[in-house]
Amino acid sequence: MAGGLLLAIDTAGERCSAAVLRLADGAILAAVDPVVGRGHAEVLMDTVAEALETAGAGWGEIVRLGVGIGPGSFTGIRVAVAAARGFELSLGVASVGVTTLEAQAEPFWAEAPVLAVHDARRGEVYAALFDRGGAPLSEPEALVPGALAALARRASAPVRLVGSGSGIAAEALGLDAARIDDTEGSAPIRSLARIAARRAVAAPPLPLYLRGADAKAQAPSGLRAAPWTGTVNP
Repeated sequence: MAGGLLLAIDTAGERCSAAVLRLADGAILAAVDPVVGRGHAEVLMDTVAEALETAGAGWGEIVRLGVGIGPGSFTGIRVAVAAARGFELSLGVASVGVTTLEAQAEPFWAEAPVLAVHDARRGEVYAALFDRGGAPLSEPEALVPGALAALARRASAPVRLVGSGSGIAAEALGLDAARIDDTEGSAPIRSLARIAARRAVAAPPLPLYLRGADAKAQAPSGLRAAPWTGTVNP
């Protein structure tokens, strides 16, 4: 990894999160992730300021950004992506997008294949499957719970479940609670930062809504829904 610091932000879930990672060695210098529910836009800058202060860092040391692009709350996703774009322009640095699902799966990649499932409501879930080691076995997609069994069969071993839709997935797959590792809908900000530090910089991140109709109805000018085009291990 190169020198300098990475600032990671995520507002797609209940938390308003920011972390500072040192690129030279991957050390997390600070992570702040209060539960706010709503009003992420009003809290984000204070959260970032707290993370920088805790890390003993200044804006001039930030050389890369990591941003959670969803899926999750449409409003929350837009807050983080728009903020990252503003930081890019003001700091002259690039940002890297990370999905909620891969950030939730990252802590468990070394142990087993991971099926990350987010409760999308309306009888659907957002899901993505990762093999042991983090290789993506599917793109993030919106599914009915009954389709999860076919997705899980792509894995090389029994899957672990993470995400706010874990309970729904466990019921659909006939698994017990011992196979569920996490039930929170927010992306772990430390995991998001680690993935962003490893990922090659490409085009500026776009929101990952997965529901095109909902995204079109709510997306402000300058942001649009985008299909998933990234990879977990570039």
